[in-house]
Amino acid sequence: MLSGAQRLKGEGKDVVIGLVETHGRPETAALLSGLEVMPRKSSSHRGHVLHDFDLDAALIRKPALIVIDELAHSNPPDARHPKRYQDVQELIDAGIDVWTALNIQHIESLSDVVSTITGIKVRELVPDTVLEFADDVVLVDITPDELIQRLKQGKVYLPDNARRAADNFLQAGNITALRELALRRTAQRVDDQMVDYLRQRAIEGPWPSAERIMVCVGGDDMAEQVVRASARMATGLNASWLAVHITSVNLVSDPARLKLVDDALALAERLGAEISRHTSSDLATEVIRLARRENITQVIIGRTEPGLLKRLAGRSLPDAILRQAHGIAVHVLTREAGAARTILRRPRFDRAGLVLAPVAVAAATLAGWSISHLVELPNLSMVFLAAVLFCAVTYGTWSAVTASVLSFLSYNYFFIEPRFTLTVAKPHELLALCIFLLVAVLTGSLAGRVREQSLAALARVRQVQSLLDLSRKLSATVQPDDVLWVVATQAAAIVQGQSIILMRQADDLQIVASMPPEDTLGAADWGAARWAADHSEAAGWRTGTLPNATFQFHPLKTPRGAIGAVGLRPGAAELPEDMRRMVDALIDQASIALERTRLAGEASEARASAEGEKLRSALLSSVSHDLRTPLSSIIGSVTALRKLGRKMPAADRDDLLVNIEEEATRLSRFVTNLLDMTRLESSGVNARLENCDLVEIAAATLRRAREYLPHRKITAKLSSEAAPVLGDAALIEQLIFNLIENADKYSDRGLPVGVSVECKADHALIAVEDEGPGIPQADLEKVFEKFYRIREGDGRPAGTGLGLAICRAIALVMDGTIHAESPVIAGHGTRFVFQLPMVNQP
Repeated sequence: MLSGAQRLKGEGKDVVIGLVETHGRPETAALLSGLEVMPRKSSSHRGHVLHDFDLDAALIRKPALIVIDELAHSNPPDARHPKRYQDVQELIDAGIDVWTALNIQHIESLSDVVSTITGIKVRELVPDTVLEFADDVVLVDITPDELIQRLKQGKVYLPDNARRAADNFLQAGNITALRELALRRTAQRVDDQMVDYLRQRAIEGPWPSAERIMVCVGGDDMAEQVVRASARMATGLNASWLAVHITSVNLVSDPARLKLVDDALALAERLGAEISRHTSSDLATEVIRLARRENITQVIIGRTEPGLLKRLAGRSLPDAILRQAHGIAVHVLTREAGAARTILRRPRFDRAGLVLAPVAVAAATLAGWSISHLVELPNLSMVFLAAVLFCAVTYGTWSAVTASVLSFLSYNYFFIEPRFTLTVAKPHELLALCIFLLVAVLTGSLAGRVREQSLAALARVRQVQSLLDLSRKLSATVQPDDVLWVVATQAAAIVQGQSIILMRQADDLQIVASMPPEDTLGAADWGAARWAADHSEAAGWRTGTLPNATFQFHPLKTPRGAIGAVGLRPGAAELPEDMRRMVDALIDQASIALERTRLAGEASEARASAEGEKLRSALLSSVSHDLRTPLSSIIGSVTALRKLGRKMPAADRDDLLVNIEEEATRLSRFVTNLLDMTRLESSGVNARLENCDLVEIAAATLRRAREYLPHRKITAKLSSEAAPVLGDAALIEQLIFNLIENADKYSDRGLPVGVSVECKADHALIAVEDEGPGIPQADLEKVFEKFYRIREGDGRPAGTGLGLAICRAIALVMDGTIHAESPVIAGHGTRFVFQLPMVNQP
């Protein structure tokens, strides 16, 4: 790599050495001459200062190519990623080309094979997917003898380290075996590249058939061995593969087995498998059903040593799968010779169950002894069977089995002749005792299994109920803040610890909810939260990114991308799989709920925009009509006067001038209404509130209206007493005039318009009434909206829709009210009532 870097440097390419371990070799150090070497990042761990690759500095420098040695290396504890290959992946995502190197024994799917060959377990591992995503793979290969010679010359390690390596790991036989693994792995890579090339150019040839592999992952110590073997087979066949774990409904969850299953599935996911979990009472049938549904061509399963009864009955899982796998290849892997076995014993009973069994049998014995002295029963064994069933229902299978054995002995000792001995005098009594023991064990086992299954079903029901309650709460929330608080509360309850939610605000994350309340985070937690939100993948505690953080952060992903992160700090050291599934479901539902609230907000904004557009259209329509009509009349009159002039009779000229004056006044009135409405809505009108008499204002307005509307008969019914109110006299007059003008517009000329002022105990009323067609009940409030007009087709003239809106705005400015009443006279007519509080007179 260093020689290639020197060549590219000479060609003018931007090459940087990110990290190279020389191990004291002068030849390696000499190859660094002239190349830019990045400074290492120092960190302290357990009293030692560590110098390692500086990922952040490389991202800031951003060269075209960076060289990084020892891909399988583990990073210091405070690094962002636990492994160096994760650093390399981040550099590639940032658009930086990387040259790196690793040994064949560090490939994860081959680690068990290497361990078998060398007898040494390699702990620094790199997933196979890293090689699959590489643009080029270069095999560096020399003969075993040459490598051993280089070791002796100190060209690989320093003399002491080289001697230990030659004596242990790098022996000639081991090197040959590792060399074969490297050649085979590189050949597979070359074959994949060749097939891709032929396909891209549509070159005919015998194409390999598409294979799909499914590996069955169990809760035993063979799980990881089976997963690695499946990864190697999938790589060799260039096939996709699926890792499946099926939980039997007949078994109670065992933490030790679940831990093995979780670790094996995590390994399969790192090696490129799809992960799937299922529950079934018939494991073999479920395996075949999944294989057919997923179009699986090959099934891989491990085979542990079955018990004697299972071997005799042929009831092992591999045997059952083989009997049903028609048309599907089944590979059964056995335990390697000499491999260590981990014996897992599931806790099947507790101390309370052991204590209950003799107590229940003693009670059954006492009851049977009492009953036998009162009545003669043909078979007292039913009393003991009841004790067995009680133990089974209360504490499970093993308590029932213990009670069965004790019942057998007690029944024999106290009730079978000769009594108070364990001997049996009659052969049929011995047969009856054996049958009793068999029935007791079977019924107790079945009852205990039913209890265990019911407990497992109850746990699943609780999980489903919890998710149902969560979905109901989320569906009932309409505000994003409410959704976030529900999620924070539920997440803290699920993990039995702490939760925190961060959302994007102003190009950064902000804490918006937490349970218990928290408003600060450490630097590592902030880094993990930002990583989860920026890269849409989990980060923090027990993940591959910033594992030293105290929270585990999961991205809140929506169709728009990650909008935030949910942090979890469980109360326990481990987060069980059922809790992880609950957390995943919670975060998915939270993302859906947040997206729903966003869409609801956008829909509301769209409706508001549509209403605004409708209002603008109405405004343009109203303005264009109400401006065009008087302007057309004015232009026509002016044109006639200009062209005809003195040729027209004086009376005709006066009519045209009067028409110009009326239309100009009408136009001025309309523009005034528009300006008034704009000022009222923008709070540009400051009412001058002072004591004024509503009766005087009404009388002045009537005089003005009679002059402006000489054709309309306007009647008045004013209070004989003064009506002192607190208001703006000019605005009150404008309101009354608008009401009179509205009444004139919507009633026939021959009909009168009435105005009345009335004083009540604490308020004064002024009402304007007409005898027009009236207003429908559904429109009594809508008429006060801007540009709202009663539906056309009922003989009403077209209005601007601003007069009554101005009246409502004026009333609100003075803390008054206005409303409409219709009909008022013989099924027709409209009355508008304006009300103001009266001022107490001294």
